[in-house]
Amino acid sequence: MIDWSWIPANADRLGPAILQHLVLALVPVLIGLVVAVPVGWLANRSRAARAVLVPAAGLLYTIPSLVLFIVLPGILGTQILDPLNVVVALSVYTVALLVRSVADALAAVPGMVVAAATAMGYKPARRFAQVELPLSLPVLISGLRVATVTNISLVAVGALIGIGGLGYFLTDGFLRGSSTSILVGTVLIFVIALIFDSLLVLVGKLATPWVGAGASR
Repeated sequence: MIDWSWIPANADRLGPAILQHLVLALVPVLIGLVVAVPVGWLANRSRAARAVLVPAAGLLYTIPSLVLFIVLPGILGTQILDPLNVVVALSVYTVALLVRSVADALAAVPGMVVAAATAMGYKPARRFAQVELPLSLPVLISGLRVATVTNISLVAVGALIGIGGLGYFLTDGFLRGSSTSILVGTVLIFVIALIFDSLLVLVGKLATPWVGAGASR
């Protein structure tokens, strides 16, 4: 049975938990994006590099999150309760998800467009920044949506080793037999994931207006 009095009684704890959840989920998305773009670019430029980098990224993603949370303190020299473990682990997952997305996104840019930019005198760096990257945004943002929603969900697993965030309300609810605590934590995680997924869809539409224009013709 839902105890509605639980919500106002714990309102002062929800705000800090939401903020911590967002930091633990979104900082790794930014770190992962910064790392994945050059790695994915390299994978797109070289068949040999793609044959190594894309499978290696996929292999990283198969490591269970709880195992990674427990192993990382021994590698990083951190305490088991250090939030840095969650940030590093989710950064690894973000890179694993985005390397293939970036490589596929850049591969989807028509070769004739790249050749035309080269013929117009674009150097590789300028061509990447002004032609290839903008045209790859629709596929890239799709990958970013998956990584963001995945991270928002996986932060809750960190509560199993004592890292806060909204996952705390899930573990605390199980320990205390409070279905309200579990429900509130679950709903908030779902709502946050839905909000950020919608924001990324909006960013994608604003950044690639030609996609909607092409579809409406």
